[in-house]
Amino acid sequence: MLSAEKNERLTRVGPGTPMGGLLRRYWWPVATHDMATRVPVKRRLLGEDLVLYRDGSGTVGLLAEQCPHRRAALWLGCTEDVGLRCGYHGWRFDASGQCLEQPGEPADSTFKDRIRATAYPVQELGGLIFAYLGPLPAPELPRYDLFVWDDAWRDIGHAELPCNFVQIMENSVDPYHVEWLHGRYGSFLKELGGSGPLPVVTKKHIKVAFEVFEHGILKRRVLEGHTEEDEDWKVGHPLVFPHMLRVGAAGLATFQIRVPIDDENTWHVWYQTYRPEGGAPPQPEIPVYEVPLRDEHGEYLRDYVDGQDIVAWITQGRISDRTKEHLGRSDLGVILLRKLYAEQMDAVARGEDPLCTYREPHDVIDLPMERDKFGSAVEFRQLWTRESSIRYSPIKDEIFELFGDPVPAWA
Repeated sequence: MLSAEKNERLTRVGPGTPMGGLLRRYWWPVATHDMATRVPVKRRLLGEDLVLYRDGSGTVGLLAEQCPHRRAALWLGCTEDVGLRCGYHGWRFDASGQCLEQPGEPADSTFKDRIRATAYPVQELGGLIFAYLGPLPAPELPRYDLFVWDDAWRDIGHAELPCNFVQIMENSVDPYHVEWLHGRYGSFLKELGGSGPLPVVTKKHIKVAFEVFEHGILKRRVLEGHTEEDEDWKVGHPLVFPHMLRVGAAGLATFQIRVPIDDENTWHVWYQTYRPEGGAPPQPEIPVYEVPLRDEHGEYLRDYVDGQDIVAWITQGRISDRTKEHLGRSDLGVILLRKLYAEQMDAVARGEDPLCTYREPHDVIDLPMERDKFGSAVEFRQLWTRESSIRYSPIKDEIFELFGDPVPAWA
């Protein structure tokens, strides 16, 4: 249980809030590569309304939504060879926010030199566009392994979820939910539909452990019928602070990236990589797809693992009321994560860099992840593809072929 004040501190992400101050020290995915075009689009990140565009030179820009002239929205604008022109009066800005042109002002005026739109640094990496909204100088954009592997295929699924990002992150340090939400409840739904349970998610957790390490929190577990010699315990898998979970095995690896749109909404990105033994051939392009939340009847999709997680997150409310919860020993991971957020907010308040701030250039940051998990590699890949957002990927059949696996009948 948290006090109302501590819950507010944990969940409010806007400018001037403790959590907002912490999160602004990181680079965030603000869009997929296909969203930045010659047509400006609205984006919202950490409670701030923004406009994203790609100008005629290929430069990506991210500006505050409102023009500094008369406050019209800059998505009501047109891209030029250099920069974005406001559609209201034609003022033109480059990606740094500098005003380049002011039609209607005297030709010899220097007024434009004193005008800047609010602009934020952006970088492209691995099919995502990252933005930094914090104080300068910005840290290095972390080159986590999945973003930079040159011998893997990728696809990117995404959805906007009507809930705060913290309750999604807490799910990632709550292993016991697996045997109940996905094991018992998921099996219950499959029984109603005439199919059998998923044995892998019905196994009891014999032992779990969490440790803070250089990249966040490392989660370990021993399932019924397994030992501490299995990679689920020896290697574990990480929650990458402050916003990602890494999961997968058998050549499939996923970042689940939780991007706070504002206090009550999260842009969830499933960043998938496919890396067969020996590597994958070059991929023509990285496909992007939306992950549906509801079926044709308007009901939340709950017939697969990721869908069950989504419903559990959303039904806690836009912002979970932690004043009414009752935590037990099975919630030690949740308690640890909240403590880590609080410690890092305090570090920022002291003027320190928080955890996972990288100031030195680097080629790649390798993260721990199990290689062998839940039986044979072929069985795992088929299970993972059916029970995760990959089921909606436009290249799922090609993924099976990439690994030399048979394409299952349900695909």
